Amino acid sequence: MNINVLMTYTAAAVTAGLAVYVASRDAKSPVTRFFVAGMALLALEALLSAAVLQSERTESFLLCYRAKTIAASLLPGCWLLFSLAYGRANYREILTRWRFVVVAVFVVPTALAALFWGDWHAGPPLLTGASGGSLALGWAGYVWSLAVIAGAILVVMNLEQTLRHSTGRKRWQIKFMIIGVGALIGVRIYNSSLAILFNEVGTGNIALNAGVLLAAGALIAQSVLRDRGMKVDIYLSHTFLYNSMTIILVGAYFIGVGLLAWLAQVWIGSRSLPLTAFLLFVAIMGLGSLLLSGSMRQKRKSLVSRLFERPLYDYREIWSRFTEATSSLSSVKDLGNAIVGMVSETLDCLSVSLWAVDESRDALVFVASTALAEDGARSMRLAGQEGAELMLALWDREMPVDFNDTSEGWIPDFRDGHVEALEEARIRYAVALRAENRLIGILTLSGRSKDSPLTAQDQELLKTIADQTASSLLRLRLADQLNKAKALEALQMMSAFFMHDLKNLGSKLSLVTQNLPVHFDNPDFRRDAIRSVTQSVEKINAMCSRLSLLSERSRITPRECSLDQIVTDAIKGLDGMFRVPVRCVLGNVTGLYIDAEQIQKVIVNLLLNASEAADGRGEIRISTSRDGGWAHLAVSDTGCGMSREFIETRLFKPFQTTKPKGMGIGLFHCKTIVEAHGGRIEVESEEGKGSTFRVFLPEKRGALSVQG
Repeated sequence: MNINVLMTYTAAAVTAGLAVYVASRDAKSPVTRFFVAGMALLALEALLSAAVLQSERTESFLLCYRAKTIAASLLPGCWLLFSLAYGRANYREILTRWRFVVVAVFVVPTALAALFWGDWHAGPPLLTGASGGSLALGWAGYVWSLAVIAGAILVVMNLEQTLRHSTGRKRWQIKFMIIGVGALIGVRIYNSSLAILFNEVGTGNIALNAGVLLAAGALIAQSVLRDRGMKVDIYLSHTFLYNSMTIILVGAYFIGVGLLAWLAQVWIGSRSLPLTAFLLFVAIMGLGSLLLSGSMRQKRKSLVSRLFERPLYDYREIWSRFTEATSSLSSVKDLGNAIVGMVSETLDCLSVSLWAVDESRDALVFVASTALAEDGARSMRLAGQEGAELMLALWDREMPVDFNDTSEGWIPDFRDGHVEALEEARIRYAVALRAENRLIGILTLSGRSKDSPLTAQDQELLKTIADQTASSLLRLRLADQLNKAKALEALQMMSAFFMHDLKNLGSKLSLVTQNLPVHFDNPDFRRDAIRSVTQSVEKINAMCSRLSLLSERSRITPRECSLDQIVTDAIKGLDGMFRVPVRCVLGNVTGLYIDAEQIQKVIVNLLLNASEAADGRGEIRISTSRDGGWAHLAVSDTGCGMSREFIETRLFKPFQTTKPKGMGIGLFHCKTIVEAHGGRIEVESEEGKGSTFRVFLPEKRGALSVQG
C-alpha cells in the first residue's frame, strides 16, 4: 500500500468519524443533516478514490472511477444545501427560493455521470502502474466539469455571504467551518478547471484531495467544538449577488491555475503540480484564518494609526454606516440587531448586547445580542432584580464603565455582588443609553481579542454610538405611543360604526312593530316577523356585549375586597360553560383595595379565553398569591398557545385576535382595567403547549389610578 492510498484511507476515516460525532449531538437539525450527508459523501469518495488507485485492470479502473464520479456529482448539491442553511435564521425561506437551483445542481452532474458515462470519457484509460492512470474527457465529461464548477461557485458565494454578515462571537464560531468547507469546495473548482484545461482526468489529484480533506477536517473540527449545536442565527441582507466577491475571485483563480500549471510543467515537471497545489491551498486557508482573526484586525488598526498619526477610526465613515443602517428601521428588534452588529465589528468585541428599560416595572428587557440567545436571555438574572440594580449603578454615569477597573471603589463592590449576573450576560463594559434625561437602555460588551481594554478613543466612540442609539430607541418608543393613540382613535370610529349598525337593526324592529297591528292576522307576516325579531335580537345581544367593552371607560370604584372571593364568584358564574376541568389554587389574598366588578370582568375574560384555547383538552388552572407588595393572579391553559411574534406585536391591541370569530377587544379591555388599578398584565405562551396570563395588582391603596 503506497503513501497516497494510506493518506486517502486516513482522510476517509477522519471525515466519517467527524460526521458521526456531529450526527450524534443533534441528528434532527436540517443543518446537521446536510453537513453529515456532505461529509459522508466526501468519505465515500475518498474510499472509492483509494479503490481507483489500487485498480490494476481497465474494467475495475473504469468501474471504480465511475462510482467515484457519481459520488462527486452529489457533493455540490449537498454542500449547496448546507451553505444555504448554515448560520441562517430564515433558512427555510431561503431554501424555498433556491429549490429549483438546488435540484439543477443535483440533477445535471449526476445525470451526466450516471446516464452518459460512454460519452463522459473518450477512449480507454491510460494505466501507469502503481501511480494510477488517466482518462481523456468526452463531451459529457467536459459539461460535467463546468456543472461542478458552477455548483461550487454557488456554494462559495453563500458561504462568503454568511461570513460577511456575521459579527462578534458568531463570526468567531463559524469562521473555521466556512474556511474548511470553502477549501473542500475550492479543490473541486481546482480539479475541474484542470480537467477542462488539459482535457483529461486521472489519479494525480487524489493525493491533493486527501490532503485538503485532512486539513479542512481539522478546521471544521475546531468550528464544531466552538459551535456545538450549529445554531448560530444570522440574517442576510437582500444585496446578495451584488456585493459578492466570489465571482471576481473565481475569475482571478482560473488565471492563477493556468499560470501555476504552466510554471509547474516548465520548471519542475508535471508530477509536482498536485504538491504545489496542496501547498497553495494550505497557504490560502492559513491566510484566511489569519485575516479573519479579531486580534489581527485590531493590530492592523493600531499600526495604521501609529504610522500615519491618525485616529483609530474614520468617524465620518462610521457615522455614515450607522445612519444608513438604522435610519429606515421601524422596529426595536431590527434596530437592536443592526447596532450590536455594528458595535461588535467596529470595536472587535465578540459579545455585544442591547437591553431596553421597561419603565412599567423598572426592569431590563432583552433586545438583541451577538452572543446571547433570545430565549436564554429572557430568563437571565439581568432581566430581574439584578438588572434593576445595574440600571441604578449606571444612572449618573456618562462614560462606559469597565467592571474590571479597580480605580473606582464602587466598581469592585458591585462586581463582587453581581459576579454571576455579569458573567452570565457576558458583561465587562456597560454604557447607559440616555435621552431627554431618561434611561432608555443599556449596551454591554465583552470578549475583545486577547481581552484588551477599551482605549480612550474606543470609549469616546462607544459613548457617541450609545447616545445615538438612545435617541433612536426613544424615537421608536414615541412612534409606538403615537400608533397607540391612532389605534384608540380608530377604536372610537369603529364604535361609531357599530352604533350605526345597531341603529339600523332598531329601525328594522320598529318597522315590524308598526306593521304588526295591521297584518297580525296574516300567518306569513307573523312567521316573517318572528324570524326578523329573533335574528335582530341575536345580533343586538352579540354586538352589545362587545360594544360595552369598546365604549365603556374603566370607572374604578375601589373598596376592600378579597381576590380569592372574586375568583370564586367568577368561576361560580361560569358554571357549566367550561369544557375542561378548572383547578383553583387560592393563596388567601384578602384586604385589597380594588373594584371587584371590574376585576371580575378580567377574570371572566381570561377564563373564557382559556376554555376556548383548551378546546376540550387538558385543564385550566387559576391561582392567587401575594409577594413583594403585589397581589398575583395567574390563569393557565394547555391549549394552542400563541406565537412570540403575535405576543410582541399584536397582543393586547384592539381588533387583534387569533380566534376565527373574535374581535380582539377582550384582552385590550382587561389591560385597560388592570392598568387603571396601577397594575400590569403579562403573558407567557408557546405554540402547541398553552398560555399563562399573570395579573399583578398593587397591595397599596395609593397605587390606584382612578379614571372616570
